[in-house]
Amino acid sequence: MYEIFFTQTANEQLKNLSENIRNEIGMALERVRIRPFKFVKRLVNSAYYRLRVGSYRVILDIQSTALIILVVKIGHRGGIYK
Repeated sequence: MYEIFFTQTANEQLKNLSENIRNEIGMALERVRIRPFKFVKRLVNSAYYRLRVGSYRVILDIQSTALIILVVKIGHRGGIYK
């Protein structure tokens, strides 16, 4: 099972979201801990992956050799990729 870590930016972005959205993201990340590549898509021309949670996106860096998932950014789908 993978361990999940948050960057400081992602942690601040998560705190600014409503409690309902935080809970949804938390449940989605728990699913990803077990089998990450089933629930994520690789971003084009990037080493990162995206996890879709409703209209929000979670940008992840998955390190398979160390069994680590690093949450890089969290935000609404309209502005997360900029």
